[in-house]
Amino acid sequence: MNLETISTNMSFGGIQGVYKHASATTGTDMTFSVYVPPHSAGAKLPVVWYLSGLTCSHANVTEKGEYRRACAELGLIFVAPDTSPRGDDVADDPAKAYDFGLGAGFYVDATEEPFARHYRMWSYVTEELPALIAENFPADMAAQGITGHSMGGHGALTIGLTFPERFRSISAFSPIVAPGQVPWGQKALGGYLGDDRAAWRKHDAVALIEDGARVDALLVDQGEADSFLAEQLKPSLLMSACVDAGIDLTMRMQPGYDHSYFFISTFMADHLRWHADRLR
Repeated sequence: MNLETISTNMSFGGIQGVYKHASATTGTDMTFSVYVPPHSAGAKLPVVWYLSGLTCSHANVTEKGEYRRACAELGLIFVAPDTSPRGDDVADDPAKAYDFGLGAGFYVDATEEPFARHYRMWSYVTEELPALIAENFPADMAAQGITGHSMGGHGALTIGLTFPERFRSISAFSPIVAPGQVPWGQKALGGYLGDDRAAWRKHDAVALIEDGARVDALLVDQGEADSFLAEQLKPSLLMSACVDAGIDLTMRMQPGYDHSYFFISTFMADHLRWHADRLR
């Protein structure tokens, strides 16, 4: 695959890069970032994927996530994709709302027009981008973990629950755990996938668990001062589903913390250590 390097910077002895390529999956150019920690020649390193939330791109966590020190210490590659296809011919929400269209791909393959042509973030994140990472970086693709924030937490949970043989560790920050039951998710899943709610279930973490998806353990951090907690996130639904399914969920409710990157960066190192313990 033709990979263009946009920038590289040394950080904590490793290299933070930003890259672009022409995606066959989305039919657009896609930009992503990768941090590769210091390592010996020929070494293969575990990979942690980070999926971002509504309105974000790869840049938000790259600039504000404060993950590089921990990744350097733990020997983890950190990959941050974009949240949607982008370009002049890519469909957007007609009302230009923040929670649908550009910056809000919801990690699904759209089936509804005019979004079906480009909005194929599920296939991009689970198929095309991993192949590119394996080809171009010193990644041990047998040791992958996944995490994310908000809409990206939804993506991390649904992808991890769907591919438990691939992702040995799964965590999330303030995830949308049951998009089929909240306004953000109902708008996005309806707009991208249509009105058949049965088709939504494979993109809903709580529904996936209800339908039999199983993993050994999950880690979730949620701020108690998050303004989206009651209406959009509803972590209690995930807690109930995991209890019923016998999944070991560590749900940490963090007093005083909101939905921002101040919250994410505070607990990022905890999550990376949790992933590293399971990826060694």
